[in-house]
Parts: sequence; C-alpha cells; structure tokens
Amino acid sequence: MKPRSKPDEDEADFFPCPPRKNWSVGLIKFISFLVIFMAGVVIGLSASGRFTRSFNSQTEIFFPSTMYMANCDKEFLSFKSFVTPEHLMHSMTDEELFWRASMVPKMEEYPFQRVPKVAFMFMTRGPLPFVQLWDRFFKGHEGLYSVYAHTLPDYKLNVSESSAFYGRQIPSEMHEAFTGFKSMLKLKEVSWGSVTLVDAEKRLLANALLDFSNERFVLLSESCIPVYDFSTVYNYLVYSAHSFVESYDEISQQGRGRYNRRMAPTIKLYHWRKGSQWFELNRELAAYIVADYQYYLIFRKYCKPSCYPDEHYMPTYLNMFHGSLNSNRTVTWVDWSRGGPHPAVYGASSITLEFIQSIRNNGTTCTYNSKPTSVCFLFARKFSPNALGPLLNLSSRAMGF
Repeated sequence: MKPRSKPDEDEADFFPCPPRKNWSVGLIKFISFLVIFMAGVVIGLSASGRFTRSFNSQTEIFFPSTMYMANCDKEFLSFKSFVTPEHLMHSMTDEELFWRASMVPKMEEYPFQRVPKVAFMFMTRGPLPFVQLWDRFFKGHEGLYSVYAHTLPDYKLNVSESSAFYGRQIPSEMHEAFTGFKSMLKLKEVSWGSVTLVDAEKRLLANALLDFSNERFVLLSESCIPVYDFSTVYNYLVYSAHSFVESYDEISQQGRGRYNRRMAPTIKLYHWRKGSQWFELNRELAAYIVADYQYYLIFRKYCKPSCYPDEHYMPTYLNMFHGSLNSNRTVTWVDWSRGGPHPAVYGASSITLEFIQSIRNNGTTCTYNSKPTSVCFLFARKFSPNALGPLLNLSSRAMGF
C-alpha cells in the first residue's frame, strides 16, 4: 500500500492542522520586554545621578564654587560684619561670648583702616534719664565711639532712632557662664553688692570687644554725666599709656577686713586691693579680664555680699598681674563726703555753673602719662533724673558741648 501524500477530507476534519500563534501572546512579550528595558534605564539614571552628586560634593570640598546670593549669607560671611558687628543681639551663652571676645590677633597690622574708638558701656536697671545730654555729647563724632547698654533682662530701652543709644542694648540674660559649673552659676538678675555686678561688667566688656576698633572701654551708670566735651575725653583716653582702675590697699574693716583667708594660696592678703567700680580699660586689659576664669571663680565662691566683689575683683586682679599698665585711679568723680554705703546724689537744685566747674577743677592733682595734671575726672555721678533740664541749659558753658 502506498503512503498517502495528504489526508482524506474526513481525516483532515478529524485531525486538524496545528493552530496559528495567538497575536496577543506576542504583544504581552513585547510589553514585558519594554517594561524591563525601561526599569533598567531608570535604575541606570538613578545610579548615575547618585554618582554625579557624590562626585560633585567631593569636588566642592576641594574646588568650592557655591555663590551665596542671599543677603543674610553675604552679611554673615563678610569680613566687615566680623570686625565691626552692626547688630548686638546674639544667642551666645556667656561662656561662648567670653571665649570669642578673648581672641587676640597676633598680627600687629590690621587688614582694614582702623580708627580707635571709645566704648561707652552703660550699666542700668531701667531708663537712662540723661540720654539727651549724652546724645549732645556724642553729636558730630560718629565713628569715634560705640555705645553699649546692659539692663535687666526684661527691660527694653525706649529711645528715638536718631539716638546714639538706639539698637545698642546687649543681651543681658544670665546664661551659664562656664559649662562645668552650670548649677552654681545660673543666676536671674544683677543685684547690688553681689558678684552678679562683675558678671554684668564682663558681659559689657565682652560684647564691646567684638568690635575690633574699640580701643578704650569705660564703665558708666545711668546716673553718670560727662564733665568735658567729647574731643577732650577721647584724646585723654586714647592717648593714655595707662588704664584707669582705682586700686589701693585699705587697712580697715572695709578694705583688708573683707578678705577671706580661704582665697589663699591663690590670692593672698598682700594681693588684696579695693577700688571704685567705675573703671576704664584699654583693649589689652579688657581682654585679660574677660578671659580670666580662675580668679573670677575664687571671688564668686568666697567674696560674698558683705565683701562687695565689684570693688575688689578687678583692682586685685590688675594689682597681681598688670599693675604697670594701671594708673590706680578712676576718671569718674563721686562724692563720698557724706558717709554711708552710698555716695551723695545731686538733683536740679544743685546744678550750677560753679558746681560743674568745681568738679572739673577740684584742686586734685594726679598723673597722666607719668606727668602731673589737674584734669583728673572726665565723668561724674550720682545725678538724679530731675537734673537733666539744668544740665542741658549749662552744657555749652560748663562742659563745652
């Protein structure tokens, strides 16, 4: 029997030809391939992006190209804002502030045109009643002075925008001064006769030291007035070879009697000195005072309110280490002739031309740059707020401004 070359029709119906491939199967394969391909592209781009960012970040470390366009960035990074801060408010703790302020440049020459300024530092509990008088004193001498005001933490100075005191209030919150003594140094406000007065003085000095043009630093109160014109005061201080911190050895209960023997051996009795709180310092000594930690802590621990650390800390410290740079006298006149724990206060009825002249020429002889002079006091206190009117009326004749 010969093999058949093709099936019969009936057999063909019983044995159908293999079915043709369904078109949907190919479409599914194509879509699957496309999905896998796109996923590979996405993964590749992502990896490439991470590499590029990583490469760029590493390159930026060695070849920085970022341009700071925001005003705050340019101001923060500018050299001018570093050497002469325009805004006094900051969030530094006392420890951070004192550390920064005690930095001293080693280069003798300044990389900018430096004009020495006098920092007038006011310590007050509230308003400054003689702002008008001081503004008249400062007028026309911009660029030769800086003003700083330390008040109670919750008090805000209210002065006009044209005043030299506008925007010159420093942060006065009592931050912990030193990390290792937080519980001991956490205070709430400045109180008379306590070491908190020294804290306020150091805080004023530190804020003023942030301006590298400040060369002389004078501490004043809200009851102080100038008794000479600005030019006389400026030249007297800037050209002085010495600072003006009263420092003397008083053999009495109010002097040596305040010494605590537990201060030894670091501070001995023969080191002990007393003096007026109202000081004037050059920049070198101001930086030493702000940087001092060891002797400050001894006074905090052992010089209690009956000791009055504001009258002993600075006179003693300078006597121990920097006596040759100090004149051992103050440039602020105060009347203690009436006795008692507080000086005399002068009101409106006391303000006359003769009275101001008696302060300027009171018969006292002192030394200035190792030579005798009759100009010993540049400022005076205490004056009550009602003395402002008479002082304004007499300022041009009595004080020269």
